[in-house]
Amino acid sequence: MLSALIIIPVLAVLLIGLLPKQLSASQVRSIALAITGVILIWTIKLSFDFDLTNPNFQLQEYLAWIPQLGLSYSLGIDGLSFPLIGLSGVLTFIVIASSHKNLERPRLYYAMILLVNAAIAGAFLSQNLLLFVLFYELELIPIYLLISIWGSEKRAYAGMKFLIYTALSGILILAGFLGMAWLSDAGSFDYSAIQTQNFELTTQLILLTVLLLGFGIKIPLVPLHTWLPDAYVESSPPVTILLGGILAKLGAYGLIRFGLQLFPEAWHIVSPTLATIGVISVLYGALTAIAQQDIKRMVAYSSIGHMGYILVAAAAANELSLIGAIAQMVAHGLILAILFQLVGIVEEKVGTRDLNILNGLMNPVRGLPLTSALLIMAGMASAGIPGLVGFVAEFPVFQGTFSVFPVHSLLCIIASGLTAVYFVILLNRTCFGKLDNKLAYYPKVTFSEQAPALILAAFIFILGIQPTWLFRWMEPTAQAMVIALNQSVPTQIAIK
Repeated sequence: MLSALIIIPVLAVLLIGLLPKQLSASQVRSIALAITGVILIWTIKLSFDFDLTNPNFQLQEYLAWIPQLGLSYSLGIDGLSFPLIGLSGVLTFIVIASSHKNLERPRLYYAMILLVNAAIAGAFLSQNLLLFVLFYELELIPIYLLISIWGSEKRAYAGMKFLIYTALSGILILAGFLGMAWLSDAGSFDYSAIQTQNFELTTQLILLTVLLLGFGIKIPLVPLHTWLPDAYVESSPPVTILLGGILAKLGAYGLIRFGLQLFPEAWHIVSPTLATIGVISVLYGALTAIAQQDIKRMVAYSSIGHMGYILVAAAAANELSLIGAIAQMVAHGLILAILFQLVGIVEEKVGTRDLNILNGLMNPVRGLPLTSALLIMAGMASAGIPGLVGFVAEFPVFQGTFSVFPVHSLLCIIASGLTAVYFVILLNRTCFGKLDNKLAYYPKVTFSEQAPALILAAFIFILGIQPTWLFRWMEPTAQAMVIALNQSVPTQIAIK
């Protein structure tokens, strides 16, 4: 039952709210972690019920909610949403496990994280456009609170900026969805009903543009990205994992689900422009990351670049590129999560994120050799080194895109090289170098602090050497998308 992925965290929010105030932050965290473990177990159970050969929506649930408004409680899952549901479950577990044991107002903190988890699951599973918007907006206030209460010095500014941008994103998406319903005879906001509509090309272009702006803010794409550096840097590391590892994927998912699939002709026409915007984001993210002295800000800008790969792959819209786009969402989520988790450890133990101060962390005297080793692995994965999940996601993106946009694909490959440049800078200046006697000793990192990073490292390595374990979930759906696109687009401009 898909509803359990929404109901369990919602009930958990109520449960945590009723917990005695006398419970310590560590005890509340243990309860939240156990609940997230139940969600993960349920996700694994659903994987056994999921038919890998079926490209259509599965395990569907339907309940007429407010038929007068065309709103129904309609859920379904396919090869596009299932990998992201799995990613959401894993990263929510990591977020809670890596949260500080002694943080203030723990009941509110963990309740907000679980509420965000419910909203994200609902958005990925929604088969009704209005229901999607409800879940999409549901995460807005919890994330704002997580940034503005538990963030760093400029948290109020970063939280308000996130709130304004995300609210604008939701308004644009709602406007696009309302336009679909009003300009069609579907009589409903159900995805299946809208998908059967044949909109005029001009209407498709207008509605697609509105959705591109809305979801482009969420990803985010250049030049709609200005909220990201502040939100990522000022948030606590676990909340940053939530923002970059999961929420950004909601924007990319929305572009593919509601843009590419509902407006195939318009998508084909604007695809060169989309690919160009994607390349600009990729190059901008890489070049800006090179210029950073704050390691957390460097990783934040790297996220902009790696999300650009997804747009370039989606613009190419062939089977291989779409597989790459979905795989890149998963890979980027895992890599970004381990990077921010490790950066958080470094900042807590050393007291700074400044590359001009950090050095020699690999030395056992510093007490951070394992953290440094994991940071090196994460940097290699982000740079697309073979044998790690970053490579198996980027390779189909580059290969699939090359047949449609060869210049864009080559520019993305160059940007991948730039990724290696800024991570070499980060790793060389952070993990190696001479020890400063004044800063020679740091508190040792406990196993529990490094355990979340070790779990993520295992996923990054295993999926890197066994990519079929990832690709098999998405291949039938990607094939079906391309077939549907080619049937919708006139033969002379069919997407190859």
